Amino acid sequence: QVQLVESGGGLVQAGGSLRLSCVASVRTFTTYALGWFRQAPGKEREFVAGISWSGSETYYADSVKGRFTISRTIAKNTAYLQMNSLKSEDTAVYYCAARGGVRPLENKHEYDSWGQGTQVTVSS
Repeated sequence: QVQLVESGGGLVQAGGSLRLSCVASVRTFTTYALGWFRQAPGKEREFVAGISWSGSETYYADSVKGRFTISRTIAKNTAYLQMNSLKSEDTAVYYCAARGGVRPLENKHEYDSWGQGTQVTVSS
C-alpha cells in the first residue's frame, strides 16, 4: 500500500499550464509504478500518463501526447505531471495512482492505491 497526496490543481485559461505533484509514502520498501488518471463529470476515470519505477518508461494517452509530461523523483518519492497547452476538455479531477510492480499500466483496475484527487479547471 502506498499513500498518495496530489496537489497543484487550479483554474487556468485555455492555452495555459499547470504542474501537478504527487507525493508518495510507504511503510516499507516497495517498488511501484505511478500513473495519472482523470475523471470529468459524467465520464469514466481515464488513463492520462504513467511512469515506471525507474522512470525509464513513460506512457501517455493519445489525447495528451505532446502536451503533458510525466516525471518521477524516486529519492523524494514524488511524481509530477506538467500540463501545457491546456484545453477545456482537460477539465477534470486528476488522480495519482500506484501499483505494485515496475511497469505502469493503462487499466485503472491494475492500481492498488489512489490519492484524493486535485481539481483542474480550464476556462475556454
